[in-house]
Amino acid sequence: MRKTHLDGKSKDLVAENISKLEEIFPGIFAEGKINFDKLKDELGVHVEDSREKYNFTWPGKTKAIKESQKLSTGTLRPSEEKSEDWNNTHNLYIEGDNLEVLKLLQKGYMNKIKCIYIDPPYNTGNDFIYEDDYSDNLQNYLIASGQVSDSEDSSERKLLTSNVESDGRFHSKWLNMMYPRLKLARNLLTDDGVIFVSIDENELCTLKFLLNEIFGEPNYLTTLTIKQRHENRILKGDKDFHEVTEFCLIYKKGNKYTQYKRKKDNTSIDDYIYSIEETDEPLEVIQMGNKKVEVFPPDRYVLNKHEEPSEDYFKKISIRGSLKEGNSSGRFYMQYLNNIPENYGWIYKVPDMGNDKSDFRYFMKPPSEKIVNGSYFQGVPLDKEDYIEIPYPNFLDLVDTFNNVGYEGEIPFRNGKKPIEFIKHLFELAGLKDDPDALVLDFFSGSGSLGHALMEYNNEDDGNRRFILVQIPEECTEKDEAYVQYNLKDICELAQERLRRSGNKIVEESGNKDLDIGFKVFELASSNLEKWDPDYERVEDCLIENQIKEGRSDNDLIYELMLKYGVDLTSPIKKHEHVYSTDSGKLIICLDEIITKEIADEILDIINDPSDSRVVLKDTALNDEDKSNIKQILKDNNIKKVITL
Repeated sequence: MRKTHLDGKSKDLVAENISKLEEIFPGIFAEGKINFDKLKDELGVHVEDSREKYNFTWPGKTKAIKESQKLSTGTLRPSEEKSEDWNNTHNLYIEGDNLEVLKLLQKGYMNKIKCIYIDPPYNTGNDFIYEDDYSDNLQNYLIASGQVSDSEDSSERKLLTSNVESDGRFHSKWLNMMYPRLKLARNLLTDDGVIFVSIDENELCTLKFLLNEIFGEPNYLTTLTIKQRHENRILKGDKDFHEVTEFCLIYKKGNKYTQYKRKKDNTSIDDYIYSIEETDEPLEVIQMGNKKVEVFPPDRYVLNKHEEPSEDYFKKISIRGSLKEGNSSGRFYMQYLNNIPENYGWIYKVPDMGNDKSDFRYFMKPPSEKIVNGSYFQGVPLDKEDYIEIPYPNFLDLVDTFNNVGYEGEIPFRNGKKPIEFIKHLFELAGLKDDPDALVLDFFSGSGSLGHALMEYNNEDDGNRRFILVQIPEECTEKDEAYVQYNLKDICELAQERLRRSGNKIVEESGNKDLDIGFKVFELASSNLEKWDPDYERVEDCLIENQIKEGRSDNDLIYELMLKYGVDLTSPIKKHEHVYSTDSGKLIICLDEIITKEIADEILDIINDPSDSRVVLKDTALNDEDKSNIKQILKDNNIKKVITL
């Protein structure tokens, strides 16, 4: 039996990456260090070693990179009183600084989230960004949120700070905020996952450079341009240009992402309105490749355009753009007919082409020199699919939707709320239609629009998709309608109330009582154990006898163990006589001060697979010599992992 101590830290991403390097390039390690000269040799021509190189940097970037690698000793405390349908829901709402929360989610949710959408601060010069203190960001948050006191004037600690354009590091401060969050977010995506980031023109180019660096330029998909305001609706008359659009950058995680397309009805024959009447014999028959082609000048045929379509008629298709190489007809025209001089309006009848009712296909040269592209006439396909797939456009006209967004969610909130229709469109682009159990994340969740949208989306197809929303508890002011009408003190309270109201409304209107409209609320906090909350560099060295902090419960500690062992926070917890079990019996927790043989037997009764299970016990429970028989019992029953607190 292997007995180990859990150190209380979040997932060590750097150690994992080094381990992967050692597996791929074992020869680059010497005395536990990486020999970068050897690594360059292994990478060969793929190394950029010149002094002048393509690079994107800014003041503070090194610290931002280190922050994304730093471990967190914090935890997430359950708040049943703020939650909705605690015992049944599989949705999460997390209150806290999203940088620390993203670190804490690494163990349990790495490679598990299919779709991420965020609407971060746009850095317009009058909005707010997160005030990070990279020396100890968790402590800064705890002081600012009033969870712990500070020897200094705590009023100086802020959760959010205005980033004014007069600041010499205006763009750098924004980049330093965004880099570690996006870096950590990428780890959470599934291999076929995708991220959407809303932005306006202030940081559009900067954000694209940043996402290229984190996700890789080949994984850029597109930038959606969203018309959100009518061009005649002037907000500020003193501007040089009136902004009517904003943007959404889309990146996939890697090559396993599937490019989803929209389905278009292909059953209609409305376009089949042309017929060609041959009034004379062909002028000539010429060889084009392996086909004998009949040639008809304009005086030897009549082109008819009918008012009513028919399955016996043709559809006229202009050969332009991608069609020139996109199908066999386009390629045939470009190879044999495109370079024939003049012959304006001539028809070429090509046999054995196309899979339709005709055993031939007509091609037409342009009717005059002013028209560049030729055409072909296609009959109704014999094996026509009911639907065809076509690409989504990267432009969305959502003016009316944005005009009405203030009324969505049953709670007034007019500060940058995104419309439900827009977010559901992003779900389509992410392929959530084909993934009814997908997990979706928004770590700048604001008023909770993504959660509202996902509940509606699930209601439409009986899906079981789940959301994780993360939001810093930014205070409401007396000017906010939500504060005045509902006495909601911060944006987290506002979002939770919105989710309750909108969820209840969906169920009331649809009658779908099986829909998951609940959410479990967790709050970012310091560790529940004293020994896991010391100086950053001395986590393993600090052993305190009275381990559980005052005011913390067994439930708090159990969820911390779940979080740090990578167990889904919505997994049910079963209380037995002396122990707790979760994760289908793979995690067993006993917080008793004395471990008896009866407790050991209870543990063995619960465990299904000893080789794939963990048993967590208090450190003092297995130290005495008289407990050696308990150790032996566990060992004899193949319990491989026993961890002490």
